[in-house]
Amino acid sequence: MSNPNVRAHSFDGIEEFDNRLPNWWLWTFYTACIFSVGYWIYYHTIGTGDQPYEAFLHEQQAAAARLEAQLAANPINDESLLKLAKETAFVAEGEKIFKDMTKCALCHKPDGGGLIGPNLTDDMWIYGSRPMDIYETILKGRPRGMLAHEAQGVGFVQRATAYVLSIKNTNVAGGKAPEPDAKKAP
Repeated sequence: MSNPNVRAHSFDGIEEFDNRLPNWWLWTFYTACIFSVGYWIYYHTIGTGDQPYEAFLHEQQAAAARLEAQLAANPINDESLLKLAKETAFVAEGEKIFKDMTKCALCHKPDGGGLIGPNLTDDMWIYGSRPMDIYETILKGRPRGMLAHEAQGVGFVQRATAYVLSIKNTNVAGGKAPEPDAKKAP
């Protein structure tokens, strides 16, 4: 396989043999070049295939739709909401929803201490402190300014409820004073 012929050049006394590359290596290289042309045409020129990011988004949308269907199929009650409030991943998703300044944090502050809306970290509640009461408040809204979030979907409301349940009775520092018509939670 090696060629005893030495190339004409030399550098610092180092000489180089004139060996051919192995055929298997050359065919691997040629195949990769042909594949790259086909790949470019299929994905970038014609646009038939999804780009990896687009394929990922389609998979995520399908998974979210399956999860929404599962959540909608399961009965929603106090026990199921309390169970969701103990799942850290579910609560973390609810925290992202809650701390979004275009959603819950706008009125309740990111820490839940209350700004325009009531303090959600104390033990005083206007419409009830049971998990289903909180769920219904988020889902349907309330007459004094709480917007309904039915359009966001059941999963959205369950995640937000799980987070509110996780911060309930934590009494954050600097929280808003209880509303005049609030009652102490049982």
